[in-house]
Amino acid sequence: MKKVTKVFWITLGITIFLAVWGSFAPKNLEKITGTIQTYISVHFGWYYLLIVSLFVIFCLYLIFSPYGKIKLGKPDDKPDYSYSTWFAMLFSAGMGIGLVFYGAAAPISQYIKTPPTADPGTAEALRDAMRITFFHYGIHAWGIYAVVALVLAYFKFRHGKPGLISATLEPLFGDKMKGPWGTFVDVIAVFATIVGVATTLGFGAAQINGGFTYLMGIEKQFWIQLVIIVIVTVLFMISAYTGLSKGIRYLSNANMGLATILFVSMLIIGPTLYIMNTFTDTIGAYIQNLAVESFRLSPENQDEQQWVRNWTVFFWAWWIAWSPFVGIFIARVSKGRSIREFLSGVLIVPSVVSFLWMAVFGMSAIQKEKEGADIASLPDAQMLFGVFDQFPFSIALSVIAMMLIGTFFITSADSATFVLGMQTTNGSLNPPKTVKFAWGVAQSAIAAVLLYTGGLQALQNALISAAFPFSFIMILMVYSLYQALRKDKAELENKSYEEKKYEEKIS
Repeated sequence: MKKVTKVFWITLGITIFLAVWGSFAPKNLEKITGTIQTYISVHFGWYYLLIVSLFVIFCLYLIFSPYGKIKLGKPDDKPDYSYSTWFAMLFSAGMGIGLVFYGAAAPISQYIKTPPTADPGTAEALRDAMRITFFHYGIHAWGIYAVVALVLAYFKFRHGKPGLISATLEPLFGDKMKGPWGTFVDVIAVFATIVGVATTLGFGAAQINGGFTYLMGIEKQFWIQLVIIVIVTVLFMISAYTGLSKGIRYLSNANMGLATILFVSMLIIGPTLYIMNTFTDTIGAYIQNLAVESFRLSPENQDEQQWVRNWTVFFWAWWIAWSPFVGIFIARVSKGRSIREFLSGVLIVPSVVSFLWMAVFGMSAIQKEKEGADIASLPDAQMLFGVFDQFPFSIALSVIAMMLIGTFFITSADSATFVLGMQTTNGSLNPPKTVKFAWGVAQSAIAAVLLYTGGLQALQNALISAAFPFSFIMILMVYSLYQALRKDKAELENKSYEEKKYEEKIS
């Protein structure tokens, strides 16, 4: 492993330490991560809301500013992928198990179990449920991904920097980013990625277990989830061994195929007109309330404030923890596009697809709940299967959903091993298989330990804790990009002026 950097050994050491700690003292780890999570949510919930909203505002500013014309690459670079392929990659990279896990669970929870403001089960609660779900999966989520991806793509393809988070801060800190401070930054990014992906793998294992419970009566148990994680780990390591061009490409195609089948089937057999009417109405409510919801913390209402911490702060932390992983992937497939083109695509297209997905599965669940089905009482991991049980072809839909969760599981882990390998081998586009294998095992181990220590709550605790330090790095990345863009624009304007003067002279 000649290419391995200090980042690999330091982060792997931290990961092994947490895995051992969780294995031998699970209650202690759960207590400490819970304390950290509570402290961050209570004292820095305002911070998460502010920075994520500022990321979105920064993206919108770049779209409409003169900087939007600047290309992610050299002036003559062309995009490597067509729009359709690029959009499919964007969606497949940024959403996966989370979309399947919360497709029914999030809307039904906001409607019946934990509505943000309205009384449970009312028409107002229904409208709020879909509006809030769109808010958590809309442009704010993709604004987080877009910021990291844009900064990485700009410095990588326009200035030839290595694809490392630390390299994007060189305009601010110079050669310090090539020493211990750079290592520190990359360790934070890698660790946030490990916890973010491990959390997603934990949700995936829990939902596959939930499918077995609902379909076959197999009780939810940790050892079953552990077996699921082990099996999927073996499968995604086989995929990782085949290389990015084969493994991830085949799995991404399988993901899109299964997701399309599930989506179209549910749209047809579900309450189609009700879904589309509610989707249209709720999009308007989402846009109308976007500014207010972005900064809502309700300091005078403790119940509403706790809701924001449990839902909005959790989702913002999830997206931040995933942003190094997703950002690197999106950056890699976006060479040759202008900043305006890039940000418009990343913010709008995946958001709309996510809205449609949530509307189809969420409104199908809510309609059956209104008709008397007790879906809301099921654990979150079983809600999707409870919805399928209310419609024709329920077994087939459940099997397809479990296959989709499995392929998303494998794709996320497979892609993550590549990104982690790249980040810990100085930006190598072909990290050694031994490095990818080490990260594959490590992230699966963390997922298993978190499930063992406290189930889904432990996953949420770890996620919010790991995302917090990386959020500060994101702020520095945004400032670094802005400084570089100003310099880039000035040079382009000066070059245009000199060319114009030269043309006037020879004419």
